[in-house]
Amino acid sequence: MKLIDPNHPAYRRLWVRIAIVAVCFGWAVVELVTGDPFWAVLAGGAGAYSFYMLFWTFNPQPPAIEPPVQLDAEDEDEPAATAEKPSKDGQAE
Repeated sequence: MKLIDPNHPAYRRLWVRIAIVAVCFGWAVVELVTGDPFWAVLAGGAGAYSFYMLFWTFNPQPPAIEPPVQLDAEDEDEPAATAEKPSKDGQAE
């Protein structure tokens, strides 16, 4: 399961990826200094995972552009199916 999609356009810039990893590890240090090792481990794990996804395995793919939909030749020759429209009194014309 991917929590971070490395193909998202927000992660293309290097400074964004560095900032995410630095904030996670920085918060882990803050939690260690204040004496809360549980949250330090969680923040450090988030930093390690973000480093793995955003640097170690980072290989962004260019966005896939789908070709425009073209109508078939059969669709162009045949008129659209005409359904009988009911008149004002509810009877078909």
